[in-house]
Amino acid sequence: MGKKTDQQYSPEPKPASSTLLAEVEAAHEGARLDAACAHYFPDYSRMRLKTWIEAGRLRLNGSPCDRPRQPVAAGDQLRLEPEAQQETAARAQDLALAVVYADAHLLVINKPAGFTVHPGAGAPDGTVQNALLHHYPQTARVPRAGLIHRLDKNTTGLMVVALDEAAHTALTAAMARREIRREYDALVNGSLVTGGTVDAPLGRHPRDRIKRAVIVGGRPAVTHFQVAERFAWHSLLRVQLETGRTHQIRVHFAHIKHPVTGDPVYGGESFRARGASAALRAAVAGLGRQALHAARLGFRHPVSGEFLSFEAPRPADFEALLAQLRRESPG
Repeated sequence: MGKKTDQQYSPEPKPASSTLLAEVEAAHEGARLDAACAHYFPDYSRMRLKTWIEAGRLRLNGSPCDRPRQPVAAGDQLRLEPEAQQETAARAQDLALAVVYADAHLLVINKPAGFTVHPGAGAPDGTVQNALLHHYPQTARVPRAGLIHRLDKNTTGLMVVALDEAAHTALTAAMARREIRREYDALVNGSLVTGGTVDAPLGRHPRDRIKRAVIVGGRPAVTHFQVAERFAWHSLLRVQLETGRTHQIRVHFAHIKHPVTGDPVYGGESFRARGASAALRAAVAGLGRQALHAARLGFRHPVSGEFLSFEAPRPADFEALLAQLRRESPG
């Protein structure tokens, strides 16, 4: 990725935004206040509008209303005072981005292993977000630097990024409606006979805050899968996400006793199959990460309406492991 520069990104602040006005139509009678605002003020995400409502930046019929769940009625007057602010204090860094597609509104990138998406306690910089701020400085004015979804640090593959706030709002809404198609290639331990669905709620692990787990009362999570190729001790799966929870694929397959191969967190790196060669054991250990790749991505363009689809080949280390598995699984 080759870091070349490292500088604090300090764009000119956005000019003060004008007051926005809207009147609730009969079609939205009874809707939540934040949902109605998302319809009448489409340049802003529902999450941002909810934050502004709670901060008292919206008046309902002339009076402050800080309850996003407040139902609205036909004829209600909405008065919004958008907050002019810089979205991120992250630094712009000259890090390589593998851009698969780009236009004025969005881009699609192919993320390599070892590349964290957002800055955090364990990775204050050197992330995809830092790279976006350098190559696409307009993302400083977009929530989360335009990132619509995320991949774990050592998961590879396709991600879509919005380059303006209107595209971010539309793509975020499409993600919430499950209209963005994401398909992964996952190598898991054990030989699966057929495909299926894992429908198990996820939440924070009760004892390890870094991990997620299947728990009663967790957020709904649904993962569909098909068997693409079977080996003596492993299965290559095509996985479709119906929901997008943190670590969802990794937790779900660990839950059904077929952890993603090489996963150091959820048990996939343990591989003790009797009869496996030293070369195969070395190939699994040498991967050093989960064998999970976001291979296919499809969505409707937020401006043109055209359906876009993309496919990214599996990285070389993943393919090398598959080649070794084929050599040891005749037929």
